[in-house]
Amino acid sequence: MTETKEALLLLEDGTAYRGTALGKSGTTGGEICFNTGMTGYQEIYTDPSYYGQIVVNTTSHIGNYGVQLGSEEESDHVKIKGMVCNTFSNVYSRHTADFSLQEYFERANIVGISNVDTRHLVRHVRQKGVMNAIISSEILDETELMQELKKIPSMAGLELSSEVSTEQAYFVGDEMESRWRVAVMDYGIKKSILKNLTMRGCYCKVFPAQTSFEEVMEWKPDGFFISNGPGDPGAMLYAVETVKKMVDTSKPVFGICLGHQLLAEASGISTYKMHHGHRGLNHPVKNLITGRCEVTSQNHGFAVNPDEILSHPDVEVTHVNLNDKTIEGIRRKDKPAFSVQYHPEASPGPHDSRYLFDEFAKLLTEAE
Repeated sequence: MTETKEALLLLEDGTAYRGTALGKSGTTGGEICFNTGMTGYQEIYTDPSYYGQIVVNTTSHIGNYGVQLGSEEESDHVKIKGMVCNTFSNVYSRHTADFSLQEYFERANIVGISNVDTRHLVRHVRQKGVMNAIISSEILDETELMQELKKIPSMAGLELSSEVSTEQAYFVGDEMESRWRVAVMDYGIKKSILKNLTMRGCYCKVFPAQTSFEEVMEWKPDGFFISNGPGDPGAMLYAVETVKKMVDTSKPVFGICLGHQLLAEASGISTYKMHHGHRGLNHPVKNLITGRCEVTSQNHGFAVNPDEILSHPDVEVTHVNLNDKTIEGIRRKDKPAFSVQYHPEASPGPHDSRYLFDEFAKLLTEAE
């Protein structure tokens, strides 16, 4: 067990929570958001889409099954800025775990806080909306800590994908055994997405976020994948222009999460910052084409403008959120391009929506 140390969580509106420090001692800040998933905390922490954010885990116990390196990581290292939970365990029960979550956070220099009334905190965020926050086990004076909090920029207008993207292009899959070459734009790609693509016969070349369309085309891809990622899609004009050119090739295009928003922006449809976003493993989505409901995994704080889609001649809505009616999927009527706001790879689950990778494979087959 680690030594008990006090920590302070302070929100932008002045709301304060005192609890117990976890991870590394220090101070960290970012946009606070909550995730309702009851499992998969390691996948959450390594998801590049969470870059710049403090995650509140709503499930009661965090750390109880430890950390397993490699298979349960969605990127090469932890991407969150900080973590908030109710009960944090330094002891884990899974015999295949490599070490504790406490040690994992210490190695990754992640500051967190436990023993917080997360039910109260989540209700507050739902009512007031997402806002910046700061955690500290060094500065326990609220007035002093508020001065540090004011230095943190708002997520609105931030371009963050280039900060989490790969610096060098790399390949995933077996070139000799694969059927198609898929150019993957890495705006914060998850390993589970690449796994789902390669399982369906795609040989992927993963490109850095700001790679030009011309450089991508030199590889002669059969289709394009537009990844998830952090930040405001409205601040990614370079990516919007790239996606627009990809759509114009009439080759298959598939986008997930941020990729969904970028396809919308490339089609002339704006995006907006949500009140508190969607994050968790239990969001109901209706497929308007099949009429089926899917329980989905989600992680996004921006969404596509529904009014602009309804009046767009070349874009139609394919999926809607059954909780708040936000747009969860679109497709182009004039091009083989589609996208979803949620995460069909859904690691650790649910897997209701993995058929979307099959839909992409079908488009690649039809384009041959």
